[in-house]
Parts: sequence; C-alpha cells; structure tokens
Amino acid sequence: MRQELMSLPKTLADDVARNLVMVAQLIDEDPEKAYAYSRIALRLASRVAAVREAAGFAAYAVQKYNEALAEFRAARRMTGGVDLWPIMADCERGLGRPEKALDMAGAPEVHKLDKAGQVEMRLVAAGARRDLGQIDAAIVTLQSPELASHAVHPWTARLRYAYADALLAAERTDEAREWFAKAVESDKDGSTDASDRLAELDGIEFVDALVEDDDVEDVHEGEGLEPVAPAVPATAKPEDAEVTDEAEETDDQPVAADRGREDVADEDVADQDATGQEAADEDAAAGAPAPSTRPFEPPAAD
Repeated sequence: MRQELMSLPKTLADDVARNLVMVAQLIDEDPEKAYAYSRIALRLASRVAAVREAAGFAAYAVQKYNEALAEFRAARRMTGGVDLWPIMADCERGLGRPEKALDMAGAPEVHKLDKAGQVEMRLVAAGARRDLGQIDAAIVTLQSPELASHAVHPWTARLRYAYADALLAAERTDEAREWFAKAVESDKDGSTDASDRLAELDGIEFVDALVEDDDVEDVHEGEGLEPVAPAVPATAKPEDAEVTDEAEETDDQPVAADRGREDVADEDVADQDATGQEAADEDAAAGAPAPSTRPFEPPAAD
C-alpha cells in the first residue's frame, strides 16, 4: 500500500495514509466512522487500487453491498488479481443474488486463489446454498480436506462453525454439537460465538454472579423491592409512640393562662390517680383482680 501511495505527492500521500489507517482501526469497532474515513481517502486518491479496496471493505462492513462490489471491481481492474473474488461473490449474496454467487464459485478464477481464498469461496458458496434453502447441499459443499484436517489455520474456526451451523439447520443436533465444540477448540481469538452456541445446545444459561437470586427474580418479574418501614428503637419509651395521639386530644382543651405548666401537670396526675383509684375500687367490689402497681418497664434491648 505504501508503494502505491508513493505515486502521489508527499503531502497528499500522507493525508490519504492517515485516513486509511483510521479505516483499519475503526472498521471492526465503529464501521460507520471507518466508512466516512474511506470516503475521504477515496475523494483524495480514487486512482489508487489500495484506496478502492479499502473503500470496498468499509462499504461491505456497513452492508452497502452494491457500492462495495463496485469498489472491488475497480480495484481488481487496476491490479488484475483475484484475491477479492470471494468477497465479491459474497456481495452478490448480500444483494439477493445467490445464483450469481454460485456461478462465481465455479469460475476459473477460483483455481487461482490460494488456500485461504479457496476456503473463503467455499464458505460463500455454502451460504448461497442456504440462501436458496438447499441445506443438505450446503453441508456437502463444506465437507472438504480443510474441514477434516486436524491442523489449525486462520480459517479453521469459521469453517467448522459454518459446518456446525448447517448441521443444526438440518436438525442434526448431535453432530452440530460436536462441530461447535471443535470450533471452540480452534477459535483462539474469539472470532465466532461458538462457545455460546455450544452452551445453548447444552442448556447452560449464564447468570451474573454479582446479582442475587431474589434480585434476578424481581427484575424478571418487573417488580422492585417494597420499602420497609424503619423499626422503632428498643430503648424508646412507649409514651413516645402516643405523643401524636395525646397532642391531638389536648389541642382542643383550653389551658388557663394564669397557671404554669407544672401546676397543670400536677393536677392532671392527681386526676389520673383519683380516676385510677375509683376504677380499682369498683373492680375490687366486682371481684376482679387489682392491676399491678409496679411502674412499667420497657423491654430490654435484644
């Protein structure tokens, strides 16, 4: 790519290079931004094959398949190579033309591909078969020496995953589980979700260990926890709980202005003692047991 950019003036080549670097850094994490940078590079240097190729990959990442196919064709005309043949066929699939993808899978260009390119072409052809509802044909397409090999290559995990997924679509669950497990073994960089698919087949559900079981149930039911009223301290006096009631009862009682609060309190106590004595005399006359004269003691704190 640097060699191709040397055909441009230095300042222009630097600007194009910076945009291409951003495309490479963002295409997996933020494909929309990568696509925007690719359009800038394309506007600056549309006659550079590497720029057209990068623009094609960025358009492919945001599912602009028609635009991606046009850029790949332009890059192929400039270089005369066949490396982009599999992804061009996959663009045909994205445009809803699986028959065209199958035609490209049988073209002479496929024989010029390296091993990785041939595996990619096989994956695209199997996907086209599935697009047409030909599940069994897709399974047969993926059966190859590369699939049976025990060696691990960059394409091994994706090839095994595609084969397992096709088997599952054909309701061959046991075989699918076996190949998902093989895909997990070869997927060192996590390029597929084979581990999740395998866990799903085994009936394993992952739950966050930091979440309590009761909280999970409440979240699933859409109900929050009910608020709990604060407990009354054990050392609180029972009279404290009746202050409000006593205040409501005494609000309507007039208080003499020429008497102090202590006199009023003494008279209230005397009245209560007299009333209590009269009630005790009546109970004694009726044969009822007399109430305890011990002062009330609050229960001890636990």
